[in-house]
Amino acid sequence: MTEPIAKLRGEHCLNVFVSYQLKQRIVKLAEKYDRTMSDMVRTLIKVGIPVMEGLTEAEERMLRDSIDWARKARKVKQMKIEEEGYHKERLKTEV
Repeated sequence: MTEPIAKLRGEHCLNVFVSYQLKQRIVKLAEKYDRTMSDMVRTLIKVGIPVMEGLTEAEERMLRDSIDWARKARKVKQMKIEEEGYHKERLKTEV
């Protein structure tokens, strides 16, 4: 089971510095949808976390796949090199 969250005073508070442009965009969104700026920031964070998790997972998957592809390509190259060496040795013994 999940452990209960210790609710300490001020522990849930965040202070975040943002650019003036970003703050202005948030203020405009809050005004447009008749919400407080705090509500808008909380909503943006709630929506943004799953998006960020999805992006991070996709990046990790792409990195793993590219590493696997590079390893397979290296194995194929090594096999071709070994095969060429085998054919050269075979030619020497036949002559």
